[in-house]
Amino acid sequence: MRHRNRGLLTISIFKGLNAVVLLVVGFGLLKLLHQDVGEATETFLRSLRIDPDNEFLGWILAKLSLISDPKKIATLGSASLGYGAVLSVEGVGLYFEKRWAEYLTIIVTASFLPLEVYELVKKCDVVNISMLIINLAIVAYLLVTIRNSPTAKKSR
Repeated sequence: MRHRNRGLLTISIFKGLNAVVLLVVGFGLLKLLHQDVGEATETFLRSLRIDPDNEFLGWILAKLSLISDPKKIATLGSASLGYGAVLSVEGVGLYFEKRWAEYLTIIVTASFLPLEVYELVKKCDVVNISMLIINLAIVAYLLVTIRNSPTAKKSR
């Protein structure tokens, strides 16, 4: 039985979970086109028996109420679906330990690092710090993996 690269498997699972979240958000946003997003979200939370008067959820509902423009909703929904699709491709490719997936993941993940640094400067919190550290670790791990691969050693 072949030995699996646990690092690639872990990154694959992480990418897959993020893809699922983004795909759900994307489809949810597109479903909310031409509706009051805040009101629809509040109705959904009530159907789950979650108190929308909770301070944290109230903050989220207030933010969602700001997204009332159908063009913004369509753009955010489409962007979520697109990025979710890319993360799905990365996750599946990494699961099967494909070299192209390692390169794709490095390129896509590294391309978002400047945005994450900007967000961190704008608001330094645990979530922003964690995301930056996780993504830096992913890029570093994949670079080391590629550099130490048998094909890379042959070409040196």
